Amino acid sequence: MPVRKPVTLKSIADETGLTVQTVSKALKGKPGMSEATRQFIVRTAEKLGYYTRDQIRSLRLERIAPYPAERLRFLLVQTAESVAYNRLLLQGLQDRFDAFGHQIELLMLPPKNNQGQMAAWIEDSGMAYADGIFIAPSIVPAAWETALFGLNRPKILLNFPPPGVKIDSVIWDVYEAAFQAVAYLRKLGHERIMYVGDIHLQRGFILRWQAYCHAMNLNGLAVDPAEHSIRERDARKQWRAELKELLLRVAPSAVICGVDNEVAVVYELCGELGLRVPEDMSLVGFLNEPSGELASCTRPILPIRETGYRAADRMLWRMANPTLPFEHIRIQGDFYEGDTTSAGGPASGFRPEI
Repeated sequence: MPVRKPVTLKSIADETGLTVQTVSKALKGKPGMSEATRQFIVRTAEKLGYYTRDQIRSLRLERIAPYPAERLRFLLVQTAESVAYNRLLLQGLQDRFDAFGHQIELLMLPPKNNQGQMAAWIEDSGMAYADGIFIAPSIVPAAWETALFGLNRPKILLNFPPPGVKIDSVIWDVYEAAFQAVAYLRKLGHERIMYVGDIHLQRGFILRWQAYCHAMNLNGLAVDPAEHSIRERDARKQWRAELKELLLRVAPSAVICGVDNEVAVVYELCGELGLRVPEDMSLVGFLNEPSGELASCTRPILPIRETGYRAADRMLWRMANPTLPFEHIRIQGDFYEGDTTSAGGPASGFRPEI
């Protein structure tokens, strides 16, 4: 692979059809343009492999070549349960690796291999010959994770690591996101805040519940698990009926829904019960990507694409520093104040006749 020529401001200007002055202002964060234009310029600069002097200095300090002479091949390994994240994670990985000229590919694991067949499948897939492996969240069955952890390749786990596993990890910080959600609702005056979310399926799910309990306790509010919808969703229809009954019985003034695909269910149940959101009940939802009726849902912003971007850097750092201690990185997001929350108080919320 030939050595790439350094990218200049003029290269970026030619690619975007804008002036060198506009490009320079955008990359320095100066005012005088729309945010859409700034993001367009920044993304183009990343795609072309543009670096400032400070960025190049930082990369060299970490022993990462800003203009590598060799094209590397990486894999994002996933199962069907990871699909909700893969587009955003892959976008972040591609955005970063494009700047270095490296390649990232998706590899789907089979859903029903038993433990004895996993080693053979890994060998046949060529996974062991990739330059590095990214392990997506929600790998099912869990035995696949154990098999992947044992590979003698540079690895980045895009999840919260299990105890005792020696691996670098990068993940969006759902613990902080749950704190943000409770803090925001408390600022609006809410006390009767129900949590909805399966806390058994993934490590990140139990962390959201733990953070919710911690935040509520810090605010002097007791948490009775029986008043929250946190059990396994073994029968979806039954769970929906139980949640409907729980909303009537507990009559919360606000709900935090901690799992992406359950937010729409909570919203639909409110409509079935004749509850207006946010007049009768406020709703905060953990959404990977808001859309449709939930486009303006109040939510912690989950930086999934940014996690992929940061993980690419961490992979290159690990390859350059194989003997240094493992690190766990959490990416913190902002909080979006949407149209599904309003002021509450001890006496607010609905009071149904049961």
